[in-house]
Amino acid sequence: MPGLRLQRRREVADEALVRSLFSEHGAAMLAYATQLTRDRAAAEDVVQEALVRAWRHPDSLVNGKGSVRGWLLTVVRNIVTDQIRARNARAPEVRESPVEIAAEGDHAEQVVNSVVVVDALSRLSTEHREVLEQVYLLGSTVAEAAKALGIPPGTVKSRSFYALRALRELRTLSAAGTERSAS
Repeated sequence: MPGLRLQRRREVADEALVRSLFSEHGAAMLAYATQLTRDRAAAEDVVQEALVRAWRHPDSLVNGKGSVRGWLLTVVRNIVTDQIRARNARAPEVRESPVEIAAEGDHAEQVVNSVVVVDALSRLSTEHREVLEQVYLLGSTVAEAAKALGIPPGTVKSRSFYALRALRELRTLSAAGTERSAS
């Protein structure tokens, strides 16, 4: 029983110590913590943590190495510093980007375009079609197309010009025919 009474007395003494520290230094600790954190709620948490540390280490308060207020304010500063360091050590939280699903492109449009091009090329003369195949489909230069076809470079240029003009006319006629059939 004497051990239980001694423990109870110690608890009452510890509670009295924390109460007296808070009543005497709480306002200064809160003001300093608020100045450091710029947040009243966070400052209150810091003061509470500092008082818990004082309660756990009461011998640090009476070691004769300075004032109690100085020790408490140093603890407040250290807690805030530790919180800042912990926050900076973590990577900043970033919103999760939406998952991008690689969508396979629909090749139907490409097939339709190929059919249209093949049909349009079939309506051109052989000379015009050969020049366009060399220059646009095979990627040959004018000189390379001229050599492959056995004609002068100037002829490649003029046939290319007139072949493209013929394709434009075919497209215009096709569009006009589509408009008439739609009406």
